[in-house]
Amino acid sequence: MSACAPPHIQHPHPPHDPAPARRRFTPAGADVSAAVAVFLIALPLSLGIALATGAPLQAGLIAAAVGGIVAGRLGGCPLQVSGPAAGLTVVTADLIHHYGWRATCGITVLAGLAQLGLGCLRVARGALAVSPAVVHGMLAGIGITIAVAQLHIVLGGSPDSSVLANLRDLPAQLADLHPAAVAMSALTLTLLLAWPRLPGRAGRLLRRVPAALVAVTAAAATAGLAGLALPRVELPSWHSHALAGLPGGPALGVAAAVLTTTLVCSVQSLLGAVAVDKLVAARPGPQSRLGRSDLDRELLGQGAANIVSGALGGLPIAGVAVRSTANVKSGALSRNSTMLHGVLVVVAALLMVPILEEIPLASLAALVMAVGIQMVSLHHIRTVTRHREVPVYAATTLGVVLLGVLQGVLLGVAVAVALALRRLAHTRITHEEKEGVHHVRVRGQLTFLAVPRLSRALHLVPQGAHAVVELDGSFMDHAAYESLQDWRSAHTARGGTADLTGRRGGIRTAERAPATGCRCRPWTPWRNHQACFTAAPAAPAGQEAGHELARGISSFQRNTAPLVREELARLAREGQRPSQLFLTCADSRLVTSMITASGPGDLFVVRNVGNLVPPPEEEHGDDSVAAAIEYAVEVLGVRSITVCGHSGCGAMQALLAGGTGQGVTPLRRWLRHGLPSLARMSGDGRSGARLAGRDPADAVELLCLTNVVQQLEHLRAHPPVARALDRGRLELHGMYFHVGDAQAYLLARTGGGTVFEEVTEGAGEGAGGEAGGEVGGEAGGEVGGEVGEGAGGSVDGGEEAHGRARAAHPRQV
Repeated sequence: MSACAPPHIQHPHPPHDPAPARRRFTPAGADVSAAVAVFLIALPLSLGIALATGAPLQAGLIAAAVGGIVAGRLGGCPLQVSGPAAGLTVVTADLIHHYGWRATCGITVLAGLAQLGLGCLRVARGALAVSPAVVHGMLAGIGITIAVAQLHIVLGGSPDSSVLANLRDLPAQLADLHPAAVAMSALTLTLLLAWPRLPGRAGRLLRRVPAALVAVTAAAATAGLAGLALPRVELPSWHSHALAGLPGGPALGVAAAVLTTTLVCSVQSLLGAVAVDKLVAARPGPQSRLGRSDLDRELLGQGAANIVSGALGGLPIAGVAVRSTANVKSGALSRNSTMLHGVLVVVAALLMVPILEEIPLASLAALVMAVGIQMVSLHHIRTVTRHREVPVYAATTLGVVLLGVLQGVLLGVAVAVALALRRLAHTRITHEEKEGVHHVRVRGQLTFLAVPRLSRALHLVPQGAHAVVELDGSFMDHAAYESLQDWRSAHTARGGTADLTGRRGGIRTAERAPATGCRCRPWTPWRNHQACFTAAPAAPAGQEAGHELARGISSFQRNTAPLVREELARLAREGQRPSQLFLTCADSRLVTSMITASGPGDLFVVRNVGNLVPPPEEEHGDDSVAAAIEYAVEVLGVRSITVCGHSGCGAMQALLAGGTGQGVTPLRRWLRHGLPSLARMSGDGRSGARLAGRDPADAVELLCLTNVVQQLEHLRAHPPVARALDRGRLELHGMYFHVGDAQAYLLARTGGGTVFEEVTEGAGEGAGGEAGGEVGGEAGGEVGGEVGEGAGGSVDGGEEAHGRARAAHPRQV
């Protein structure tokens, strides 16, 4: 399913949070707990990133505090947590190496001013146009650079300024190991890997403590108890802290440094904001009163934070997805959690210096090395492989590693543009004759560059012959269109016939389409295809349905199959991997793929009369639903189950009319599983189910709503579901679809009872639309894969964002 197409569609946020000038800093309980969780993650990571850049260690604490307070207060994404980010490590280290620390702070201030200018120009959404392959390649290159550099500190040495130099010196470093540093690094890495995988109920409780904090604390305690002589954190007195200075050197070099810092900070922050929108939309339970992120305001907030951080002698600041993910998963409701986390960092920097100075540098290096390794994502490599963008990814990664971040990004963009131009210009045109029919096949985009070759192929078709022109491409410019239509008109005028088929089969033509053909484009929204065949020859009596089915299959093979064949071939090779079980009624008016905007491989669908889930303890002689639930949860590993009812349900009408009464038929036996819903509605006062804004129209609608709630209770009683819920691996959703209004509603339990809230247009989409959402969900999410887990939940950017992008997405069909 696309990043924007749920079956568990979430209710959108209200337009915007209240005006900031009227709010007070009064964090709710959820904001306080989220702030503490984020603080515990931010503290060791900020020190580790400062160590990796070669900056004073307190610069990481300054950046974390300023990012929380300033960017949290002024930014346009209230739940995004900003601070020193791993994606900026290579850029900052290079600046310190060339210009020194004070000049680097000055460059950070200038980058903040540049961000303010870009925010005022309202160009923030332009960052979402960057190819995901370039973003993934940039992160992978930065991750490789970080990991190779920190490996030297892990082994007890010191890194060089370039990746090649570090690789060249690695054999000598391996020959000169420092056992104490290696032991503390190994302990840190072991805890980072093992802590998120602790089993059982005790493990779930312990996993609430961030793995990064546990690893660093354990290493510091072990080193202290064992009396190991190791380099440790040194936080100089704040009285001697260096503030920003003016950068020296050639103006062009300084401008390039400012541009690089601005680019990396801005892109990472904006993509992170999109990813946070997706996490908030997918979060179960009542949503916070937050609007979709204002990306221009977020850019302004990041610029202000960089100005303050640079002026105070802190690292450059960007949105950090690992902390943002922890913030969202910990239940944060407002920007107060982000600001409070910054306040806690200030308190720690002032009062916890003796504790922080017990941390071994080797432990921080191991922590940052794990961050770098996890930035090279196998999920992203598979994604760019499916999209045939491996050259872009490889060029960007190698460019960042060998040349630098800005040079690597520019190289990746250049390769992406060249690849796009090649695909646009590369067109294969063939001609062959089969059984008297001349086939002209066009593979690729049909532009003016291909018109001479198209003309030569078309003129190979003799006069008076039947020709089929198969167009397999998504684009045809005006020159190619006119050339094709001119040939078609001339060919038919000389007694020949010509059919246009394939992806472009629905293009505008000089002649009216034959009345017997389907005029519906396969990529347009669903509509009543019966209208396409009104002029079809009458079928013999009793055979109308068969002829209608055959026409539908023929239309699929002609119009739709070419679009989905590649995707279905991939699914045939890889097997099904749906993330949702969708249980709904067998009513013919309920088209699951239409109302969920899903395609092949997205949903594991179970349909029955009345969308009923028989309780597991009953002897009912039908285990089909229970078998499907068990298979979906324990074999396919679905992450959510949705029970969907609908208006005008015949099963609910039969229940109200006493359809389980006299006589025993299969239908009546089956409908007995709906009796608890009937009892819930009429007898025990637990129902109260209603649609947001209005009461049920009649008893049938009330029973339809109540039935969804009751079947969710039956669902929870099934052992596979109960086990998955207990482990936090499964979510349950209730949904109601009003057929006549074509309106979907989602179940939301509130203080006022059981309410089905209306899903409006745009719900569940990330800022920037489908393309921007995909970039934010995957690229921003992967930055969230920095280390361990945040506040008890493993960080999984791509999957959290539902970023299953495909080369030929089924939603086009």
